[in-house]
Amino acid sequence: MKIISLKCGFLTVPASFSAGTLIKHFPIPKTPAFKFIHSPTGRTIFTLTASASASASLDKPSFQTLTSHQRHQIRVYMDSLLLWNQKMNLIAVRDENEIMERHVGDSLALVEPICSSYMSHCGSSYQDLSVVDVGSGAGLPGVILAIACPGWKVTLLESMNKRCVFLEHVVGCIGLQNVQVIRERAENLGQNPAFRECFDIAVARAVAEMRVLAEYCLPLVRVGGLFLAAKGHDPQEEVTRAERAIHLMGASLLRTCFVESHSKHGQRTAIICRKNGPTPKKYPRVPGSPSRAPL
Repeated sequence: MKIISLKCGFLTVPASFSAGTLIKHFPIPKTPAFKFIHSPTGRTIFTLTASASASASLDKPSFQTLTSHQRHQIRVYMDSLLLWNQKMNLIAVRDENEIMERHVGDSLALVEPICSSYMSHCGSSYQDLSVVDVGSGAGLPGVILAIACPGWKVTLLESMNKRCVFLEHVVGCIGLQNVQVIRERAENLGQNPAFRECFDIAVARAVAEMRVLAEYCLPLVRVGGLFLAAKGHDPQEEVTRAERAIHLMGASLLRTCFVESHSKHGQRTAIICRKNGPTPKKYPRVPGSPSRAPL
């Protein structure tokens, strides 16, 4: 795992950042999410433990394909998120079961449409894809995809410094070696030759409407790759409005499919576009323009 800042002044956590310092800045929950271990060297370290409710959620059907190691990694992610969320407001949801179903479960449900669409329209294997999670936030769906598909190389793209610090921390706690964190705006990364049109897959969840997402994500996707937007139960009007933007980026709408969801918030939808040709150089526009004046 590595974290990259494409701007000056990125805040990093020093190597001497201790468990005590962390706990001083984060309130201890009523049921502790971590336990202390004294190592043979005399240093005090801490590990995260899963609550009973989070463990129960892992037994639901959408988690059955995971190995015991992957389930443990998700437990570590969950407890880290719950602990940091008390101070940083990474996500609005506070209930463990709702986070597991609404966020983790829905992220896992994206694996199947990604794999099936890629095999059908892009390549002969989905085992070693390069994936960028645009506007990763708390690492949803990017961290979950990296856990579920360890052969994928996942880039978590996030513009907010505090979220990048959390992502660096949680990726390190989980021990993911297939993840990099980049602090940058999508508009800037899409114009960076080192990243422009180099990813097999771009994904975005709870970031913006489709017209804006198309301009954020598709310039990062290689010709012949896919862009997947995770949406709610009825995104058809939003998709229709976005058709022009999708075509301007050199892509076309491939399929709209329902994905498995056990969330009380209802059916979820995956909007999948295929990149047919290069994105014109003028896209993405300067930071802020896609959201202020959608195509």
